[in-house]
Formats: sequence, structure tokens, C-alpha cells
Amino acid sequence: MYNRKMKITTIFFDLDDTLYPARVGLWAAIKERMNLYLREELNIPAEEVPVLREKYFLQYGTTLRGLQAHHQVNTADYLAFVHDLPLQDFLTPDPLQRETLAALPTRNLIFTNADRFHAQRVLTHLQLQDLFSEIVDVNAVAPYCKPMPQSFELALQLAGETDPTQCVMIDDLSRTTQAARQTGLKSILFNEEYRPQDADAQLTDWQKLPEILENL
Repeated sequence: MYNRKMKITTIFFDLDDTLYPARVGLWAAIKERMNLYLREELNIPAEEVPVLREKYFLQYGTTLRGLQAHHQVNTADYLAFVHDLPLQDFLTPDPLQRETLAALPTRNLIFTNADRFHAQRVLTHLQLQDLFSEIVDVNAVAPYCKPMPQSFELALQLAGETDPTQCVMIDDLSRTTQAARQTGLKSILFNEEYRPQDADAQLTDWQKLPEILENL
């Protein structure tokens, strides 16, 4: 049984490498599609692509935001290109994960640096599409993205939340969970590697999420 007096009212869930295990390789395949786009669509030399993507990731939060700042890139075309993958080859529904999420007394939203269409496809393949009330995607928080503080502020506004302390961000990247905490949200790091300064709690087993939430 879950505590219906739980202080948390809203949970923002990251999508890629959070709602599915990193080991399935989907995010790695998406990153390779990004590399391919930079090489073939923007004519960036192959040897420069990894350095450039790392620079944009660190400086702007995502490769996309860096491309928007420095290159003539069509956002919709880029997002469609990098997410053009056969999700059925990577994703398998997890009944225990679904059971846990379906029983939560919270309002649950997706907060992703991908776009809405990719999020909807992933949720459909994971059979979780009916468990999330909204998708806050990279277009919804433009020109920002996680882990920028402004992106969390916009996500809270879009969720209709005025008290960030009643909200949680679950993400696989420590820089995102750290940023969420700095914005006033609670944060849970979905990752095997964890340091107390990274987040308020660590999650590696979805069945333990209710207990973690009650102890925040």
C-alpha cells in the first residue's frame, strides 16, 4: 500500500535511459544518428564530430541547442532524423514497472530533451502511454533544455505547479538531478553510480520507488 499522505504531488520522469535500461542500446543508437546527421547533413568532418558534440552538450545542454546556436539546422528535421529508429528492436515492456507506476498517487509527467513524437513512440512501445498526463519536451521549454534552471521553471509552469518542493525529477544524469535540486525540486538519480551530492535519493529498482518517495 502506498501512503496517500505522500508530500510529493508531481513527478517529472526523464525518458531515454530512465524509463528503459541503458543496456538496451537505444540511446547509443540515437547518438550515432546524431553523429551521422552532423557528418552527412551539415558536412562536419567525421573526426570533428565527437569533440563538437561534447562541447555542445556541456555548453548548451544538448547537441541540438548547440546546432541551433551555431549552424543552419531545421529543428524538426533534425529531431525526426536522430529518432528514426526501429524501437521494437530495443524496447520491451516491463510489467512490474508498469504496475509500480500505475499505483502511484502522484501526477506523472515526462520531461525530456527529446521531442514529443519520440516520447510518445517510446511510451507506446513500453506500454506506459496512459500513465503520464503530459509530455514536456525540448520544444516546450525552448530555447532552454535540461539541466538549465529556466527549463525547470518552465516545466513547473506547464505542469501548473507553484511549489517545487512538492515535485520530483527522476533522471539518469547527475547534472540534471543536481540542477533540479538547485531549482527547489526533490530529485532521484536513476543510476547505479550515486553520490549524496548528486540527488536526494538513488533508484535502481522501480518497485522501490514508492518507499523512496515516502522518505523524501
